[in-house]
Amino acid sequence: MENQYKKTFPDLMVGKKIIYVHGFMSAGSTHTAQILRDYMPQATVIAPDLPIHPEEAMALLRNLVDAEQPDLIIGTSMGGMYTEMLYGTDRICVNPAFQMGATITESNMMGKQVFQNVRQDGIQEVIVTKALVKEYKDMTENCFKQVDAKEQERVFGLFGDADPIVHTFDLFSEHYPQAIHFHGEHRLIEKAIFHYLMPVIRWIDDRQEGRERRTVLIDKDTLADAYGKPKSSLHKAYELLLDNYNVYFVCPAPTNQPSAISEQQAWIEETFSAPAWNHAIFTNQPQLLYGDYLISSTAHDDFLGTALRFGSDEFKTWEDVITYFERLGGQ
Repeated sequence: MENQYKKTFPDLMVGKKIIYVHGFMSAGSTHTAQILRDYMPQATVIAPDLPIHPEEAMALLRNLVDAEQPDLIIGTSMGGMYTEMLYGTDRICVNPAFQMGATITESNMMGKQVFQNVRQDGIQEVIVTKALVKEYKDMTENCFKQVDAKEQERVFGLFGDADPIVHTFDLFSEHYPQAIHFHGEHRLIEKAIFHYLMPVIRWIDDRQEGRERRTVLIDKDTLADAYGKPKSSLHKAYELLLDNYNVYFVCPAPTNQPSAISEQQAWIEETFSAPAWNHAIFTNQPQLLYGDYLISSTAHDDFLGTALRFGSDEFKTWEDVITYFERLGGQ
């Protein structure tokens, strides 16, 4: 079966270093690290094997950060817990296990365990004891110790909405505002990396480079069919636009029906997930917004940018919109 995620992102993190921090009972040889290398061929992805003892793991990571000076650190599960404490660097914590000791016991990971990936030291088995669990409980007490306004800008949290193992969204949100749900479970599979992690990496890379992309505003009235389902080719068009533009959804804000705002936000989050985080604008006057393109079923002749009338002869479907922007080539 052909891999639908063959696409790469050669313009992301060019010449930069990324440290990937694996989860419990994994290793630097994890497929996740290789996927990141494949997707960002112009970046260097460093993925060390972590010692099983948390103090040793944190010492290794801090020394590695000092030596390599990475531009981004990405950690999953246990690695997300470690990543939060690597202050001073842009970071993404994916399903971070901030209660690692409890996670081990509740997930029946006591006793003899086998590493899921090949380790460079050749060790493939370990005995998880109560003493080791206590080491993890002690380590997690150090989380969130150096959070300030600058760190809150640096750190994103990604949380699978169907994760059966770790539930730390609320805990993370108490300390960091950039807490984002994505459609997925605990394990970071390629689909989640492609659709949900890569857009966040793009945001970070753009910020680091001071890169400002042109803006596409999409009116809510173009998104759903008569049954409330996403229109044909909508997701395909959205993925295309994300490659080159900042994409925002424009929704009405009826003052006499405030519940409509939360309902629209919920629909957008469910339909587009992580890339649409904080990308919804609520206004009753979309023509007053500043943007390069506005896609709407309503005519907006006074819009300062280029208005595309969805449903017109030129833009009957999202496939027509795709053709239009493909011809523009990101302009």
